[in-house]
Amino acid sequence: MIEFEISDLISASPKEVYKAWLTSEKHSEMTGGLAKVSAEVGDTFEAWDGYIRGRNLVLEAPKRIIQQWRTSEFAEGEKDSLLEILFEEGAEGTRITIRHSELPEHGMQYKQGWVDSYFNPMKEYFSSK
Repeated sequence: MIEFEISDLISASPKEVYKAWLTSEKHSEMTGGLAKVSAEVGDTFEAWDGYIRGRNLVLEAPKRIIQQWRTSEFAEGEKDSLLEILFEEGAEGTRITIRHSELPEHGMQYKQGWVDSYFNPMKEYFSSK
């Protein structure tokens, strides 16, 4: 199984970033892709116009989210990956860390995907607030 960790700095508080991640309207606005998300453990979610889907496993506001996660590129027999998102307060905003594990063999492509589809649009979204 493939796994990686990646992080970046977002100019907002952990509370703001955490709340945006788990609110459909704000998640859609901060990424640019339609999202249907929930702030309840056990609930399912979709992001990036249905490309990403999964289930909330652990929600520790405003510090940590753990989710089952997959994209439409996962083959039918491939199990969901495990996504852990950490929000750490710093002097200049929130250090967001993505720990993505239990990925199938093609999983390293998602490392750059987090930068292009999440970190970069989130920086732009929160810097305009």
